[in-house]
Amino acid sequence: MPFYHKLGKIPPKRHTQFENPNGGFYYEQLFGTIGFDGMSSNIYHEHRPTQVAAIKNQYSVAPKIAKPNNMQSYRFRGFEVAAEDDFLESRKIVLTNSDCHIILAAPRKSTTEYFYKNTDADELLFVHKGSGKLRTFLGNLDFKYGDYLLIPRGIIYKIDFDSEDNRLFIVESTRPIYTPKRYRNWFGQLLEHSPFCERDIRQPQELETHNEKGEFLMKVKKGSDIFDMVYATHPFDVVGYDGFNYPYAFSIHDFEPITGRVHQPPPVHQTFETDAFVVCSFVPRLYDYHPKAIPAPYNHSNIDSDEVLYYVDGDFMSRNDVDAGHISLHPAGIPHGPHPGAMERSIGLKETEELAVMVDTFKPLQVTEEALKIADEDYFTSWLE
Repeated sequence: MPFYHKLGKIPPKRHTQFENPNGGFYYEQLFGTIGFDGMSSNIYHEHRPTQVAAIKNQYSVAPKIAKPNNMQSYRFRGFEVAAEDDFLESRKIVLTNSDCHIILAAPRKSTTEYFYKNTDADELLFVHKGSGKLRTFLGNLDFKYGDYLLIPRGIIYKIDFDSEDNRLFIVESTRPIYTPKRYRNWFGQLLEHSPFCERDIRQPQELETHNEKGEFLMKVKKGSDIFDMVYATHPFDVVGYDGFNYPYAFSIHDFEPITGRVHQPPPVHQTFETDAFVVCSFVPRLYDYHPKAIPAPYNHSNIDSDEVLYYVDGDFMSRNDVDAGHISLHPAGIPHGPHPGAMERSIGLKETEELAVMVDTFKPLQVTEEALKIADEDYFTSWLE
């Protein structure tokens, strides 16, 4: 959960007159969530943020479901998703339910022709390859390999990439994404035993303000459709804001692992949460130090959740034949664990260099046609001895 942040010019008291140097007024916008009960920011614009000049197109981006009811474990080869120039067109939904989309993207080009806003979902972008700048109407964030970019719903943004070699793992969530509640006190401060702290969270510090009228294309996602809307003023016309609702960045490399004498359960790796799924970060760490420890994870059943593991880098000790960019899906109700030989190989090892992102959903995930294009259909047999 973000903490209070202030950027640019704001009046001394909210909901009061805020005069601009030309004798007119800046226009206030309450940018809030969960009615008036969630996180919010008060934003001040050069122009009224309500000026829509035209709605030109509406088209569906709904995923095509191949397996609406799935009980098969899968491996997907994520780097086989073809690169595309356009950022939105590059986003391929591979797994989905009513709470979230799990997406792979390999965009080659920066978003120069339009602005983008997702009205229904928070977006968590994990940067596997590439670097650049996330540009938003609430300020900009530089990003690089290993960064999570948390973009709350309603944020207007563009992405500038430094090169054409980019790979993103994206979770689009209809539920608000927060940091784990158990790591925060009743004031919202991250506690001493949290695997990261406020110093690790990067807030926007660069606010670009445009005072322009004209025609500005905004692609707005609502449900499973995208609307091409034309705004009469530049969407990045914010002169200042304060509050708790804004985009931020957090690097997986700043996650401090929690270890123990015996193998620790997945919740120690938790980084983000919603009431519908959790996101965990597996990072380089020392292995368990009990004299009889088995570093490989024990066999376990996901009775209540589907487990998705996105492999980023490193050794992936518990799996055979897994490479960077692969995704494993283990559906609820089926026990899974180390591949044959992995448990035995792990005994005596002292550390791991693995890097991975895990998403556990509390509703079953549907497998899309895009996922089957990159699927290993025989993966579920790889535990046979």
